[in-house]
Amino acid sequence: MNVKREIATFAGGCFWCMVKPFDELPGIIDVTSGYSGGHLKDPSYEDIKAGNTGHYEVVQITFDPDLFPYAQLLELYWPQIDPTDDGGQFHDRGDQYRTAIFYHNEQQKLTAEKTKKAIEDSGRFNKPIVTKILPASSFYPAEDYHQKYYKKNPDEYKQDREKSGRDDFIEDHWKNN
Repeated sequence: MNVKREIATFAGGCFWCMVKPFDELPGIIDVTSGYSGGHLKDPSYEDIKAGNTGHYEVVQITFDPDLFPYAQLLELYWPQIDPTDDGGQFHDRGDQYRTAIFYHNEQQKLTAEKTKKAIEDSGRFNKPIVTKILPASSFYPAEDYHQKYYKKNPDEYKQDREKSGRDDFIEDHWKNN
């Protein structure tokens, strides 16, 4: 049986928190933490943390669009973020933690724009939606210790996620509206 494969790339703040929502779902083949959108070739985590490479922390998702369509990925992506914050996400501040959808083809771009418009029109937020929709650029996988961090370091992951304010924001802005 031939499995179709497409790529989606999302920036949603710290990539540790962006893997678990997508990982191990039917139709999701792989979720890789990494860096995209910057000007430095093959950056390291230390380069990214320095904040001058232009890269975002991202997750790159390999998926079977027949089992998990791109629109469904976006339905899962948006409620993981604060789309009104252009200075980072939750307690993670800096350009590397901004939100963005990196599209890999014209259909992804159109679908992302449609979902962004729906959120803007929903009245859910009283500030502008600042999540960018950008053409995909080079993707650099993060170091091995960042991959599947929530599995490798469950206690640290849980503490960081609780401390970040992400879950409170999701509860207040996405689940109760």
